[in-house]
Amino acid sequence: MSVMHRRIHTTVLLVIILAVMSGLYIFHRLAGPTPVEIPSAPVASNPFADKTPQEILRGDTSKKQIIFTFDAGSGDASVQPILQTLAAHGVKGTFFMTGVWAIRNPALTRAITAAGHEVFNHSYNHPHLTELSDQDIVTELTHADVALASVTGSSTKPYFRPPYGDRDQRVLDAAAQTGYRSVYWTLDARDWMESEGMTANTVKEIILSNLEPGMIILMHVGDTITGEILDDLFTEIKNRGYEPVALTQGM
Repeated sequence: MSVMHRRIHTTVLLVIILAVMSGLYIFHRLAGPTPVEIPSAPVASNPFADKTPQEILRGDTSKKQIIFTFDAGSGDASVQPILQTLAAHGVKGTFFMTGVWAIRNPALTRAITAAGHEVFNHSYNHPHLTELSDQDIVTELTHADVALASVTGSSTKPYFRPPYGDRDQRVLDAAAQTGYRSVYWTLDARDWMESEGMTANTVKEIILSNLEPGMIILMHVGDTITGEILDDLFTEIKNRGYEPVALTQGM
């Protein structure tokens, strides 16, 4: 092969190599970077998925503590005096709130959480849960959680209180699969019976005559009785050596 032929051959090879390299570069640019599999965000585990937890009926009985809980499902007559009394005594309270109540009272709901009080699930629309299907029970709790979180910025898990105290094992099982544990009460103060003639003095006596360590007291924000007597109640139970506390503090 002559020198001229060798040069031509070499030149042709270089042209071919450059063309291939250019083609690969252009293909890479058009195709974009190699896709990388992005792991999905972790899903929060449900601690009750495998077993329905025992319903909470009272707190730690080894300590002289009284757990005050306030259900919010209808009116709001006692909210401000409750908050004032809790602040005056340096006490954190626990509120079980429906989604509808939170949507209708966003300013009060935010005031409750801004003061550091606990807010848990009381269903969305306060139905009798035993009359609902399993899916409807889940829907009630889920919708309530979404509604409350939209106002407070936080989930209501892991505690809920069934409206009217109406529950059975099926309700507890459905709630557990949704991530909730039921909180009942040790004593119903019956403040909700104000429209039926219940008086502030009678409600106060019901509570003071039944004090015992770790008890959970059910009260409500919709009547006027709770706001009227709460300051005297706190003062008296402290005089008897008890301390009013929130749910998680008294467990």
